Amino acid sequence: MNGEIRDRERVMRTLEKADSPILAGMQIFHNYIRPHMSLDGKTPSEVAGIGIEGKNKWLTIIQNATNNERAIENMDAPKGER
Repeated sequence: MNGEIRDRERVMRTLEKADSPILAGMQIFHNYIRPHMSLDGKTPSEVAGIGIEGKNKWLTIIQNATNNERAIENMDAPKGER
């Protein structure tokens, strides 16, 4: 992943900022979407037992994050508002 980030950093100067959403996106891509030759075509998440189902893995990740955020908001709400 380091080589990928360095290559992108040469073109996109915004990567100098630690809070850049591009870095988080690249990390998600690297760990959950991109198959690795050294892992027999699996992603690091699949090797760890975390599979992403569906044809569009990006969409599935976004939907899961949205559903998780709603669940957390509901936990924080008073019992009468759930």
